[in-house]
Amino acid sequence: MKPWFIGLAGALFGAGITVSGMANPAKVQNFLDVAGSWDPSLALVMGAALLVVTPGFFFVFKMSAPKYAEAFALPTRKDIDWKLLLGALLFGIGWALSGLCPAPALVATLTGVSGFFIFLLAMVAGMILYRFIFES
Repeated sequence: MKPWFIGLAGALFGAGITVSGMANPAKVQNFLDVAGSWDPSLALVMGAALLVVTPGFFFVFKMSAPKYAEAFALPTRKDIDWKLLLGALLFGIGWALSGLCPAPALVATLTGVSGFFIFLLAMVAGMILYRFIFES
């Protein structure tokens, strides 16, 4: 049953990304362009997401463990180091330039547009490069 719920959650997430316009790079770039042709509609998407997730966290953390796992997998580190800052900077620059971040990029590949596959390959190459440099 667990794989079905994972698939359903992924499909629902992908549908939400598509319906909200987050898989459209031009819409994301217009949202980030506050000094130019700013499109505030994605702020409504973020607000709606917060309205859904906030009560969800309240109920989930009252549980002793998740339904399909032994325990919650929460981050334990609280420090801010140069790798976190550099990663956040690179992520933000990449998001602003391409209009895509990882989840919308995966959804956008379903359109078959070659530019999305190129982005996805570059993203995977960056992940491999990170592992090669920092985790070897």
